[in-house]
Amino acid sequence: MSRIIIYSTGTCPICDKAKQLFKKWNLDYQESRVDLDKNALKEMLSITNHARMVPQFVIDDKWIGGFTELTELHMDGELDTLINN
Repeated sequence: MSRIIIYSTGTCPICDKAKQLFKKWNLDYQESRVDLDKNALKEMLSITNHARMVPQFVIDDKWIGGFTELTELHMDGELDTLINN
């Protein structure tokens, strides 16, 4: 199982952008489509304290947040620290 989970939908352009970035950064991820899988939606809601927007990111069972938080982690160099541990 991948250390990174992306909760997404099939109609979300930001989700697509996030997946492109992970591929660019050579990071494996698991995609959980909340629009197709009710269990994935329940899981996302539980982990994220009922976040309603996608994408949402989890790394090593820790909720990171959405695309803004992922971008901030990357810009601050903290994403590398999380991934390389």
